[in-house]
Amino acid sequence: MKTIIGIDVGGSTTKIVGFQGDVMITPQFVKASDPLTSLFGAFGKFTAQNNIELDDIEKVFLTGVGSSYVTKPIYGLTCERVAEFDCIARGGIYLSGLREAIVVSMGTGTAVLYADNKGNHHYFGGTGVGGGTVVGLSRKMLGMNQIEHIVEIAKEGSLDHVDLKIKDMYDGQSPSLAGNMTASNFGKLSDMASNGDIALSILNMVFETAAMLGIFAARSKNLHDVVLTGNLTSIPQAKPIFEDLQKLFDVNFIIPEYAQFATAIGAALA
Repeated sequence: MKTIIGIDVGGSTTKIVGFQGDVMITPQFVKASDPLTSLFGAFGKFTAQNNIELDDIEKVFLTGVGSSYVTKPIYGLTCERVAEFDCIARGGIYLSGLREAIVVSMGTGTAVLYADNKGNHHYFGGTGVGGGTVVGLSRKMLGMNQIEHIVEIAKEGSLDHVDLKIKDMYDGQSPSLAGNMTASNFGKLSDMASNGDIALSILNMVFETAAMLGIFAARSKNLHDVVLTGNLTSIPQAKPIFEDLQKLFDVNFIIPEYAQFATAIGAALA
């Protein structure tokens, strides 16, 4: 059976997935020093490990910021470039299995879209707060720029010495707001805050920002489901933070399996 391949090319990372009919081949992720190196590395690794010959490939779809560097066929295969927002919407709906939802893509920045299973989508907008924010602030505040190290020290962190909560401003909680809601990110930064506290608070600020954008978009469409995609969904702190937020705001945050590959999957489904 012929294979259709979708590739999401970032600045230094590439995500690749294939479909044979309705069956998805397990996605893969490759990191390198530049877009073309990661692209060709990902393509070679993916086809070799899945025993896919070039003659077996029907079509290759490319998306992502790094796709603009691809000006020639890949191993003689013509590639078609598809719009990234289309891919985010399509991939998010496919992975969630929902009829319609808000799809939030958390990468270097954050993008928010409405999507349905009929192929309709609407881009609400986004924010520059995302994975790039985590790395940049951590480099300046902690002297660390490896996301794996940031995530590791955050496991021992607490928000109590960094974030100002509603309960800190009222006696218990306000008449209309839960006491554990964040009133101000970094609004209570203490000299006693450890590097782990700061690392966790940076992650929490980024996730809360993405969550609120998703919540506002969902309310505007009278929807309850917000599908989370992108690299940041793989960070272990994401799930508990979003679980707490969905209890506070009565929404359903969904991190589907293969969420970080949603854009590549959306490309393959083009």
